[in-house]
Amino acid sequence: MGNLMTSKELCSKIEEEIKGFAKGCIIRPSVAVINIGNDPIREKFIKAKEDACNRAGIYFRYHQFEEDTPELTIINKIKELNNDDYVNGVMINLPIPERYNEKRLLNTVINSKDIDGLTDINIGRLISGRKSITPCTALGIVELLKAYEVDLDGKDVVIVGKGKLVGRPLITVLLNEGATVTVCHTKTENLKKHTLGADIVISATGIKNIITADMIKDGAIVVDAGYTIVEDEIVGDVDFAKVSKKASLITPQKGGVGPMTVAMFLKNIILCYNNKK
Repeated sequence: MGNLMTSKELCSKIEEEIKGFAKGCIIRPSVAVINIGNDPIREKFIKAKEDACNRAGIYFRYHQFEEDTPELTIINKIKELNNDDYVNGVMINLPIPERYNEKRLLNTVINSKDIDGLTDINIGRLISGRKSITPCTALGIVELLKAYEVDLDGKDVVIVGKGKLVGRPLITVLLNEGATVTVCHTKTENLKKHTLGADIVISATGIKNIITADMIKDGAIVVDAGYTIVEDEIVGDVDFAKVSKKASLITPQKGGVGPMTVAMFLKNIILCYNNKK
């Protein structure tokens, strides 16, 4: 399809660049990922990051905790990784079980190793326009749009979903690119009224087919950044078969935003590595 916005070529290029950088490092870049609980889908995403790190020459450390692990045990592990000079970045895999204080765990990671850019300080830096670590998916979406020569300056962009990993950071990233941004969420009335006039629609809700063909104008650009599990299969937010017939550019359910998130994960590891020097 001529209007398909895939990320394979761009991700391969980014991986090769990082692989070249890692080869020139006396001390190999390293990242630590913390996962709490057992969720096959989340573990699949972690495996994608591990495989990418292995291809790029980045040392990947995986720390698995059961759901009944005391929070203090996890906090102590984070502090240990903070103080380990051979660990350049730390990521807490989200979401985590509700019994834990997510905000406290995220803010235990020191800012210079915060791969996901989710500490209060890094979020504040992003919003204020200062140098910061940008959350991977939000950064990946913008990089993908730029790769397809989408000029964001002056465009009307509707973000559907206000989550901390995608929706909220995207607001700031897109504003910095000169876009006019509207954010829709569960309290929004008449979602279609907002999406129908948008030049670009980015959905990150985890609700199957929440974006349908009658909700976008002809020639709109559509980015599917959401996922949910239906009958053991990962499905996106967008009714791809029908929306793709109207969109000028659209990401596929596989091979679009997901690989870009992994590629930006690699880039953020190197950013943390360089910040440590």
